Amino acid sequence: MKKIRNLFSILMVLAFLLSALLPGLALAESLRYGSRGAKVKEIQNKLKSWGYYKGSVDGIFGSGTQSAVKAFQKRNGLTADGIVGSKTAAAMGIKLTSSGGSSTGSSSGDLYLLARLVHGEARGEPYKGKVAVAAVVLNRVKSSSFPSTIAGVIYQSGAFDAVSDGQINLAPDQESINAARDAMNGWDPSNGCLYYYNPRTATSRWMLSRPVLLKIGEHAFC
Repeated sequence: MKKIRNLFSILMVLAFLLSALLPGLALAESLRYGSRGAKVKEIQNKLKSWGYYKGSVDGIFGSGTQSAVKAFQKRNGLTADGIVGSKTAAAMGIKLTSSGGSSTGSSSGDLYLLARLVHGEARGEPYKGKVAVAAVVLNRVKSSSFPSTIAGVIYQSGAFDAVSDGQINLAPDQESINAARDAMNGWDPSNGCLYYYNPRTATSRWMLSRPVLLKIGEHAFC
């Protein structure tokens, strides 16, 4: 009987510890109404720079942040539940967990987001052309004329057709991932270009008026 009581006591302690730990684990996997902290600030900053969020960047996931997340999700073909889970976080180019190697996690998120852009914009292009498309994004990040993050550049209003038509949400193939990685590692076949377009489909007079510096596949880079 004593052994049974001891076992019961141990189980009760374990149950208590699990009840204390599980909420923290859930918060690490998603951010939602009521969440607080640096990651919420990061989300608010991104949504504000993209025009979805008008409130203050206070690190409090309130109704305004929730509405902005829903608008972002609708715009990008995601489930509009107002919760920043793994898919929404990847679309924003952020890593939800902040402990243990967060810089690597952020790089991984940027890599996958960039690969999705490459897949949507340059599917069917030669490998060098895919790397060049990725490099254009990174060149914009470095330029003071554009947002300073990969996600900010990609989701800048009207910047890329793949975002406008939803192809950004397609899963990238391995070649697109490799191309994004090569660009992030420093290969720039565009030689510093900030723009590219397909002369056969482009309709922007401003873009068509820019001097073409080189062509790779179907894309003209300028």
